[in-house]
Amino acid sequence: MQQQIDAVLLDMDGTILNSIKSAERVWTTWALRNGIDVESFLPTIHGIQAVETIRRLALPGMDPVAEAAALTLAEIDDVAGIEPIAGAANFLAALSPYRWAVVTSAPRELATRRIQAAGLPLPPLMITAEDVPNSKPAPDGFQLAAEKLGTTAGKCLVLEDSPAGILAGERAGSQVLVITATHHKKMENNYPAITDYNDLNFATDANGALEIRGVGNDSHIHFVLK
Repeated sequence: MQQQIDAVLLDMDGTILNSIKSAERVWTTWALRNGIDVESFLPTIHGIQAVETIRRLALPGMDPVAEAAALTLAEIDDVAGIEPIAGAANFLAALSPYRWAVVTSAPRELATRRIQAAGLPLPPLMITAEDVPNSKPAPDGFQLAAEKLGTTAGKCLVLEDSPAGILAGERAGSQVLVITATHHKKMENNYPAITDYNDLNFATDANGALEIRGVGNDSHIHFVLK
């Protein structure tokens, strides 16, 4: 079924680029220094702000804001191995005449560094951790991006990879398409999912709209971006 959309809102980590190696190197060092079991801890760091990850641990005598700031600096310094999700560059190039944004839980400086390290273009609009009071799974980031693009989140397509991001898109009332390139386990949700952007076909129709088609999870994907 064809669905009309006004804009495309993309998460960053795990959605347009893969920064797992870089992030997990930094967080592993931090976890070991603080006596935290690395194997059980690392799966919890993705898709939410670093300060929220640290707050949830409730470590005695630790200032989550200061720790998150130090971690961010370490992540900015370590971008080795960051690479684009397959087909992401072509997809972003196709979006460039239209309304689109990156919505991430990362701080702006880190997001900019990672996008550049992946060799991807900086988006025309980027909503980062500094821009909203509540991070994913709250819908604030997607709602603000839609507002700045002159529409509402309910008329946008959200591309996400993490449970927190998917829930944020759902709460925003957006259409959601899941990218599974960095996930080894199947996530339980009701949204269409593709491995990467090579699973999509996109082309401009006679009216100048961008048609985005594909097949994911046995469901047909057909969005039209004016």
